[in-house]
Amino acid sequence: MSRTPDAWAALRAKPWRYLGSRWPWGALAYLLSTVPIGIAMLAVLALALVVGAATLVVVVGLVVLAGIPVLAGVLGVVERSRLRLVQGAPASGMTVRERLSAGRRLAVSWPEVGYAFLVSVVLWPIDFVVVMFAVTVPVVLLLAPWLSRVDRLEMLGWAIDTTAESWLAALAGVVAAALSAYLVGLLAVAQAALARLLLAPRDAELAQAVADLRRSRVDLVDAFETERRRIERDLHDGVQQRLVALTMTLGSAELDVPEGPGLTLVRQAHRQAEEALEELRATVRGIHPRVLADHGLAAAVHEIADRSPVPVAVEIRLDERLPEPVEAAAYFVVSEALTNVVRHSGARRAQVQAWRQADTFVLSVQDDGAGGAVVDRQSGSGLAGLAVRLDALGGELRVTSPLGGPTEVRMEAPCAA
Repeated sequence: MSRTPDAWAALRAKPWRYLGSRWPWGALAYLLSTVPIGIAMLAVLALALVVGAATLVVVVGLVVLAGIPVLAGVLGVVERSRLRLVQGAPASGMTVRERLSAGRRLAVSWPEVGYAFLVSVVLWPIDFVVVMFAVTVPVVLLLAPWLSRVDRLEMLGWAIDTTAESWLAALAGVVAAALSAYLVGLLAVAQAALARLLLAPRDAELAQAVADLRRSRVDLVDAFETERRRIERDLHDGVQQRLVALTMTLGSAELDVPEGPGLTLVRQAHRQAEEALEELRATVRGIHPRVLADHGLAAAVHEIADRSPVPVAVEIRLDERLPEPVEAAAYFVVSEALTNVVRHSGARRAQVQAWRQADTFVLSVQDDGAGGAVVDRQSGSGLAGLAVRLDALGGELRVTSPLGGPTEVRMEAPCAA
């Protein structure tokens, strides 16, 4: 295998080694494959233009003509893939299926349309002529010692009559094969550079759009987390303190109010205030657990496990704190999964494991319950909502729960999130 990254690097670095690399064959395949692609594209474009022009008066022609950019986009996908023949890696982009699915929803890429007409009208005839010349001349010259025995041989105005001339022609065929390899390589490299010039900007736009979309989704997660903390702080420092003060006031009132119906009402109000305070504390803990912020994921998961009526074994192997969005997502995955274990699974025990695998954080919650759990993304609640949240972080949430169990909720997220 050639150690050079592409055909142009092989031609520039050590031209004599270029002949022994894979690049001459890749360049020949690149030019050869242009011919059928160009002919097919010419036929399709011609048919689309003729049918579109003929039916323009009945509006159908507009639909047909509007399909030309889609065809050009599909050709662009094929061309980006073909670049691997002369370059180390193809230009990034969508697959043919993705491009056809996108259809007219993508804006027209005029460079793609221009390249489609260029391939169908200009490039494939040039490639056909060059390949025929580059292959035919060396092959005929190399076979001259045998062909001259059958009939009189003439090549490029040179009449080969004698045996000595035929062997001289064979030697010239070796030189012609080397020159043809360079000619084919240079033409393929030039056409590949033209294709990348016209098609790569579209890739850059798509890549930038994807990056912007992912950044905006992460920003939304950050904004959601900030708002969650604000609500937790307001409840903790505001409403909770008022309820604490209320329970203390009612407790003092119990000591001062004499026995009778009034004391009964005060005691009832005191009990209801304490229940409301306990519910508020549970709500605050669910909104943003203080132990998670102060002590990290391992301590927060152990706290959840200690509160669970189902025995939970916890094994978390982390050498350092995770990024806050990943840590919060992991906490709520554990909380939601163990809540489901208690409410729906009928499990006798559960297990939580977490570890880092290279740059990926992996979390697994397993139970020996009845199974049959599913994630309904349409509902937007519970694990489904957490799956959407992990998507925004570039992660994934999978639930494996065959009937009869066991059930595993597995979370994976990049630590760079």
